Amino acid sequence: MNLELFIARKIHFDKNGDRQATPPAIRIAMIGIALGLAVMILSVAIVIGFKKEVRNKVIGFGTHIQISNFDNNTSYETIPIAFSDTLLQALAANPAIAHVETFATKPGILKTEQDFQGIVLKGVDEQYDWTFLKKNLKEGDILHFDPDKRSTDVLISKYLSDLLGLKLGDSFLTYFVGEEVRVRKFHISGIYETGFADYDKLFVFADIRQVRRLNGWDDDQVSGVELLVHDYDQLDQTAEDLYFEMANRQDREGNSYYVRSIKDLNPMIFSWLDVLDINVVVILVLMLAVAGFTMISGLLIIILERTNMIGILKALGQNNRSIRKVFLYVSFFLIGKGMLWGNVIGIAICLLQSTTHILKLDPTIYYLDAVPIDLSLTSLILLNIGTLAISMLMMLGPSYLITQISPARSIRFE
Repeated sequence: MNLELFIARKIHFDKNGDRQATPPAIRIAMIGIALGLAVMILSVAIVIGFKKEVRNKVIGFGTHIQISNFDNNTSYETIPIAFSDTLLQALAANPAIAHVETFATKPGILKTEQDFQGIVLKGVDEQYDWTFLKKNLKEGDILHFDPDKRSTDVLISKYLSDLLGLKLGDSFLTYFVGEEVRVRKFHISGIYETGFADYDKLFVFADIRQVRRLNGWDDDQVSGVELLVHDYDQLDQTAEDLYFEMANRQDREGNSYYVRSIKDLNPMIFSWLDVLDINVVVILVLMLAVAGFTMISGLLIIILERTNMIGILKALGQNNRSIRKVFLYVSFFLIGKGMLWGNVIGIAICLLQSTTHILKLDPTIYYLDAVPIDLSLTSLILLNIGTLAISMLMMLGPSYLITQISPARSIRFE
């Protein structure tokens, strides 16, 4: 029989006797643990969800890796590369690459009778992965291509449609400035809304053959190649390997290939997302500190209230280590109850937000219209294990108070 555990259970679960100090101390300690763990669960779920949603939107517009002309600048008026079947086969044979697609861009000015707006016409073909845009499609349908003729259908954002008063089925003129001004008439077949204002206000998706004709390119020339990888965690390594592989290749015009990951293309966004990890660490440390010191206060109160009992146990031959174990068991019971309620509160709020999206955000600032939630079982388990371990370690210090209690004086303690 575990004597220390038996005494601890009697102390914690016994509802008889005059215990005026212990119940408030227990409640305060439990509330501290519960609120601390709930805040930690919410912090981790929100930050992971936020990073995942923003990252997926950036990847949705630009995929994981882009291969373009080494001589390109940062504008959307690009120098083309020739995309050959040999290059396609080499990329498709790479086990890290899940999908290959090509694109071409052309800056222009979208004009209506009342207004105009600068846009980038992004040409894609039948190989384009529409998963992201289908998820964010508000009206109409994605582009469908006829192999025998160029399509005039385009996909525009809800931002542009609202700004320029356009709706599904409307047509508009777009002006492209080069050596001469060219005008094209397009028909709106679909309207999308991602909430990522930086891209929503910019991109209009069209048939890549329209962009090739505007740029005067051959049928195999593109602005770049977009690649999706199987494992995002291996993105940096895959991009690095591909960079050195492509460094030894040139297209039929002698152009060199330039490989960049989505992190290289959007360094400010991904650096900002990385900074959020620091915020989570700060929150976790603060919450653990608050919960821990609350538990320390509660344990000290319990020890002081049980001074008489400690003296009796010492007089009966119990050593300091054994009595400390008793109060560490009591601490474990308190922390366990607090964590139970903390999990209930934290998970309940996460489920409420993920199903109702009651907490809204300004998409022009945060790129999302509601607070995102992504709470995995792994994160939840690690948070609970970490909270329990750190809280119990913090209890070791105040438990040393027991070694300073004298049996002769403590038995007379009231």
